[in-house]
Parts: sequence; structure tokens; C-alpha cells
Amino acid sequence: MANYQKEKKLIRDYFNDMEEAGVKKVKEVLEDYTSDDYSWRGVYPFREQEGIDNVAENFWIPLKKSLKNMQRRQDIFFAGENELGERKWVFSMGHFMGLFDKEWLGVRPTGKMHHLRYAEFNCVENGEIVESGIFVDIIGFMQEAGVNPLPPATGKFFVYPGPRDHNGLLFEDADPKEGEKTLALVNEMVDDLSELNQSDSDECPPEVLEKTWADDMIWYGPAGIGASYTIPRYQKQHQLPFRKNLKDKVFNGHVCRLAEGNFACFFGWPNLSNTPTGGFLGLPGGEINAEMQVVDVYYRKDGELSENWVFIDIPYWLKQQGLDIIERTKKIENPEL
Repeated sequence: MANYQKEKKLIRDYFNDMEEAGVKKVKEVLEDYTSDDYSWRGVYPFREQEGIDNVAENFWIPLKKSLKNMQRRQDIFFAGENELGERKWVFSMGHFMGLFDKEWLGVRPTGKMHHLRYAEFNCVENGEIVESGIFVDIIGFMQEAGVNPLPPATGKFFVYPGPRDHNGLLFEDADPKEGEKTLALVNEMVDDLSELNQSDSDECPPEVLEKTWADDMIWYGPAGIGASYTIPRYQKQHQLPFRKNLKDKVFNGHVCRLAEGNFACFFGWPNLSNTPTGGFLGLPGGEINAEMQVVDVYYRKDGELSENWVFIDIPYWLKQQGLDIIERTKKIENPEL
């Protein structure tokens, strides 16, 4: 029987202490829970940070100053061994929520409740956090404040819910056999799509998805793309635009892939690279090949993939092509007159 209780308790204590800490105590919390060689990955503009001083000064302190009284509202929490490296990781997904009282990344404060969607991976060894990956949906944060840096999305973005069955917080360890089933199903789905990619076809027959996905599946994509409900709408609103409007797609692998119970997740650094030909996100094409950092979180129900929460570091993908939506927002929303 797998046992992740020590790792789960460490991360839950860390989350609680970080939530309660004022900005002057953030570094102390990081010192209490992380190793001397702690490394951190995040979305653009944060990217890779080494050591707690950089992590605190560049990410946590500015965020906590902006979202006053910030809470972590978890929808999914589980742990497992990395299928790719035999290390234990603890995963959390949900929203940071607070009062948006101070500018963040050039976005003007609203003085109202505000959400920042997140997915967080923490690797635990010898009772310490040695590595973290934190993905947040910056475009979603912008849109909630009334700033939209992209053309209209093909799907619908909103404050996404957790699992339909409200069973995503695995504070107690699940049966290892269930996690094995979930990861096997996810890997089967990935293999089906990889085989399709090798065919050089931009299409995807619905029956390929129907092998592993429920008919009423929900795909919760990042802001800029949005969510889709049912296989036909998912194909129309995301999968086919992605397949048809991006070329030179190369899969680069994952840093971490794990499952527990009916839930699985992974992220890469980067997951893949591609070149836009025009149309994706409603933007023109070009000849610049860019990397994509992606998080996928899956819920298996009745032997099928039922829900999928996805994060893509779209700001970084656009930055590589010469469009920095964060700097552009700063200049437009906070001009130096």
C-alpha cells in the first residue's frame, strides 16, 4: 500500500503557513519547508528561479501584496510517485483568491475579489520540498480585470469548477490500483494521439477520442482558448484549430507524470514545440518555432476520461515570437505620460 501521508502533511502545512504569512514572513516559510538547493519553475515572466530569495522576491511577495488576504482554494490535491523518475510529488490545483488591491504585472487593481487559477507541483525528499513547478493563468487574471490581450476565444473561459463529483481532495491515500488504472488510461490516450501525429494528418476522427474519453467530457483550457463541453465541441473549439493551425509539432516529454486514485497530472519543460501558420488564438502565423509549457490534469470516471484541466504558458509562447503581452499591457494600462 502506497503511503504519501508524510509528504501530504508537509505540503498542507506549507500551504497553511504560506497563506497565513504576511509578506515579511514569506522567506521564513520557504526556509522552513524547502531544501538548500531548492529550485522553482513558473510561467513567464517568472520562469526559473533558484533559491528562496528569488522565489519570494519575484513571485510570492508581489502576488501576496496584490491579492490582499489571499486564500488558496483547492479543488484537487493528491500525491504519487513520478512515473519518470521515482520521486514523490504532491499536486494541488485550484484558485488563489483575494482582494485585488495593488497592480500586478501591469494590470490595474479593481478593489474587488479576484481569482488566479493555479496548478502546483511539489517534489518532496527527506522531509523537504526540493523542487516546485507553479503554473498560473495570467491571461485569465487579466480578463477578470477587464483586460483582454487576445482576440475572442473559441471556447468559454470562466472561474472553472473542480471535479463534478467534488472528490478531488485526496487527503487520505487512495488505493494504488486505482491510480494505476488512471495513469494507464491517460497513457493510452497520449499514445493514440502520438500515433495520429505520426500520420501527418491534421484531422482527428472522433472515434480516436471516443476510445478513452467520455461523450460528455469537459476540457477546461487556458484563457485565450477557453473550455469546451462534449467531444464534438472540444474538437471544433480547440483540438482541430490546434492541429490545423500549428505545424512542426514536436513532443519533448515530461518532467513529472503521476496519478493517485481517479486523478492524474503531468507537466513538461517544455512539453512540445510548434510553429503557428495562422489562426491559432485568432492571431497571424509566422515562421518562428516556439516552446510550450503545458499542464494537464485528468479525472477518470467509469473507465473513461471525464474532465481535463489544462494550463498553457501562452504568454511565454507569444514572447518567443516577439509579442510580449505583459509588457504591452503595462505600457497601455500604466502609461508614462
